[in-house]
Amino acid sequence: MDKVLGNKKAIFIFVFPAFIVFFLVAILPIFFSVYYSMLDWDGIGNGIFVGLKNYIDLFVNNTDGFSFAIKNSFILAVLSVFIQVPLALILAIIISKGIKGEGFFRTVYFIPVIISTTVIGQLWMKIYQPKYGLLNNILDSLNLDFLKHNWLGSPETALGCAFFVIVWQYIGYHMLLLYSAIKAIPKSLYEAAKVDGATNFQTAIKITIPLIMPMIKVCVTFALIGSLKTFDLIYVLTKGGPIHATEVPTTLMFSTIFLQNKYGYGSSMAIFIILECLIFTVLIQKTFKVKNQI
Repeated sequence: MDKVLGNKKAIFIFVFPAFIVFFLVAILPIFFSVYYSMLDWDGIGNGIFVGLKNYIDLFVNNTDGFSFAIKNSFILAVLSVFIQVPLALILAIIISKGIKGEGFFRTVYFIPVIISTTVIGQLWMKIYQPKYGLLNNILDSLNLDFLKHNWLGSPETALGCAFFVIVWQYIGYHMLLLYSAIKAIPKSLYEAAKVDGATNFQTAIKITIPLIMPMIKVCVTFALIGSLKTFDLIYVLTKGGPIHATEVPTTLMFSTIFLQNKYGYGSSMAIFIILECLIFTVLIQKTFKVKNQI
């Protein structure tokens, strides 16, 4: 193994094809998007070079409500980090304790992850449906008629309903990552803590969480970046409505490019999404690095 890892030619042969594919499907489109973002182009004719005008319109003039879309994505990101990840951590700690049906619960919580997002969106649209939806029917059967609502049709509740579906879909993904990290912790540490009289809460705070901090960092990164670039579920549920209440940068970018044929302006939104994801990834890395040093 050491001989293979020390052979630079072998490393190049195995890595280069993957690098070419990555460059063609990930890096090269970014450069094209940067170029398109400096054009006034409808995607068909010849584009007119306008420099940074699209970015000025995006952040200064803000005629399309892009700042409101950014606010919504930040709300989803904060909720994902401080609600989705902690809930996944709690579930992972409970299931990893060897409870009865451990494998069953692990599988059930992960099932939504492997279901198509379009299917999930259609499913929850039926649940939230104001007339025959499951949620309002349950409230009706419990004599809680005053709580019945047009959940996805109201600007006050649409974003929260969409976030609940996001949590439901991906909490099992984060739970499984954290669960695998917890299972890798030597049992001797827990046995020693038990001998010393530590409670389950104390072992979770003093042993489990500190030792799985690298995996928590991964989950926080995935949750944050996933929220900033979320598109499919929001689009299926509300298409950014009602009255742009659930509009996020990705849905606005989609409508700008493919419905309004403003390829240059929409490309500037794409570049912003890429940059904010990179910036927040770096910030997360630095935040956890500082915590580890403390």
